[in-house]
Parts: sequence; structure tokens; C-alpha cells
Amino acid sequence: MILLLFSLLSFITGASEPGRTPSGADLVFVGDAMQHQGQLDAALEAGRARGGGYDYSDCFTHIAPTITEADYAVCNLEVPLGGGPDYTGYPCFSAPDSYAKALMDAGFDMFLTANNHCLDRRDRAARRTIAALDSLGADHIGTFTDSLDRVAKVPFIKNINGIRFGFLNYTYGTNGIEPRDGVEVALIDKPRMASEIRKTRDAGAEIVVVAIHWGVEYVLLQNRNQEDIADFLVDQGVDMVIGGHPHVIQPMKVVHNDKEDKDVLVVYSLGNFISNMKTADTRGGALVRARVERDAQGRARFVRADYDTFFSAKPTGPGTNYMVVPSWMERHIPAGQLGHWKLFDRGAQRVFDAHNVGVPRRHRDRQDK
Repeated sequence: MILLLFSLLSFITGASEPGRTPSGADLVFVGDAMQHQGQLDAALEAGRARGGGYDYSDCFTHIAPTITEADYAVCNLEVPLGGGPDYTGYPCFSAPDSYAKALMDAGFDMFLTANNHCLDRRDRAARRTIAALDSLGADHIGTFTDSLDRVAKVPFIKNINGIRFGFLNYTYGTNGIEPRDGVEVALIDKPRMASEIRKTRDAGAEIVVVAIHWGVEYVLLQNRNQEDIADFLVDQGVDMVIGGHPHVIQPMKVVHNDKEDKDVLVVYSLGNFISNMKTADTRGGALVRARVERDAQGRARFVRADYDTFFSAKPTGPGTNYMVVPSWMERHIPAGQLGHWKLFDRGAQRVFDAHNVGVPRRHRDRQDK
């Protein structure tokens, strides 16, 4: 009878049985998925060798196992899916649908679309990006076909291992390009963010994640504006703040929300995921893994996070493509680029060692495969 009552209580409250690990979910976040002209050219050449089109199948081979082992994976799609045939790199980006498909095949579940390049090809391409991601079956947040679409799609709530996660995405701006035909881009606006956070929580989200495009490009430390917005979001009760845009890594920390007695993950910038950028600090990025579990009272809580780094390797000759190579698979970095990798990784490590709070590097065995 006592055992039956305990089992019933555990079912009602979500408490774990003695000796069992609490139910939970692992989320993975990476930074900016770029498409510069060199990447487009390499993908087109790879496609010609395999029957046509733009081929990205080699780009994520090494990182895919890490992405797919997570329960949910998120990246910043910093390029419109313009529909072609005139795909272009910087300054006004446009990429083929096969790029997003390759990211999905690598294990990404959600694409963030609120960033400073989302209107590079104006409203038509922004709407087409939404339609293309829908057709691929990908989750996405940050841009909307119009204001009514935003009202209908916010909040975005995802059930991951029985925990209800709410996701929101905002950007500081769109490089001065304004919507001409009613497209909605979620901009950083404190009253609107507070309203949508409340709406997300009221709709049943147990964990609220805000992904935010902010900061100053190529600066390795966050600024006062980022800190002010992060403090505001923590005060609104969010559980994770995940930043991007600077194209370099910036610190990450665990802070405590005294009002709600819970820890909150704040990541200022994850850097580039894949790109054709050239300076040492832009040649790679960080992957953050965040763990959420139910406590003894059945409440979902962020409990810990760790990170590791990876390198965006460039093609080494005809028929080769860009590759994302995790730090623990260093042997796959082309010999001529090892110096660039070490400059990036040592610089990132110095920043994280000096400024991270409560987010350690994940220790992995180096792999020779």
C-alpha cells in the first residue's frame, strides 16, 4: 500500500523514484550559419560532381553526431532562402533551400530567422524563407509573413521529452532595410518582449528560451547594452538567453534569479557556425549544451550547461567543401589550416577561462575517426 501511494504521488507531482535520474532534455545551440560567396561556389562545384544543384552534404559530417545526440538543436539561419537562380553572398545574402535541408539532415530542429540579414532580399525572400522552412518541416521563429501571422504563431511551444519549451527570437535590426509589404520581424523592444514572454508562459511553457541577435561585431566581450537586455530578460523570468551576431564568441554564464529561485543560462555570443570569414576570431564558434530536468516537486528547471568549440575549415582544392570540425576531431582539420584553428581555439579559451561563470568546457576524448 505504501509503495502504491508513493508511485501515485510520483505520477501526480512528477517526482522521481529513488535512484532514478530525473526526467529531462538536452538542448544544443550553435551560432551563425552563414553563406558567403565562397561557400556558394564550393557547393555549386560539389553539386556539379553529383548531378547538379548546390550540394552541402560534406559540410556537417563531423559535427552531425553531436547535433543529433541532443534532444533538440537550434541554429541561427543568417541568410534568406531566396529561391534563385541568383544566389549571392555578402552584403546581401541569398542561399538555396538545399542549405537548410543539409542543416536539418545534420540534426538541427529549429532555425532562428530574426537577424540583421533576414530582409536582404526584401519581403518576398523573407516570406519565401518561411514557406521553404515550412515545406521542409523545420521549426522556425523570428520572422512572420505579416502581423497576424505573428499573433498566430507566438507563442511557439515545443514538447521535448515531456517538458514544454517556449522559444522566442529577436534582432536589434535589419541593416536599415525596412519591410515594404507587411513582413513582421521580431525586433528587440522591451515592452513587446515582456508581453510575448508573458503570453508564452501563460500558454503553458515551463521553460522559456529567448534567442537574441545583438552586440557589436568582432568584439569578444559583451557590452553594457547586452548586459542590460540580459538582466531585463532574466527579470522577466526567462530560463535561457542565447545570443548571436558578433561573429565571434563572447562569454557565457549561469546567473540566479532570486525572485523565482532558479538558475538562468546567459550566452552572449556563440560566434560563427559555418562561414567564409578570414580573421582568427571568426574562424569558428562554440556549441552550448543545456540540460533541463524536473526537480523533486516536478518543476522543470535549467540545471547545467557546458560548451565546446569547433572550426570552420575551408576547401582544400577542387571538389572539396567547407567543413565544420569539432575540437575533439582535430585530425580532420586540413594541415594547412591547423595554425588558424589553434589561434581561434586558444583565443576563445582565454575569453571563456577569464569570463565564463558556471559554464565549463566539456571534456571529450580526442577521436581519430
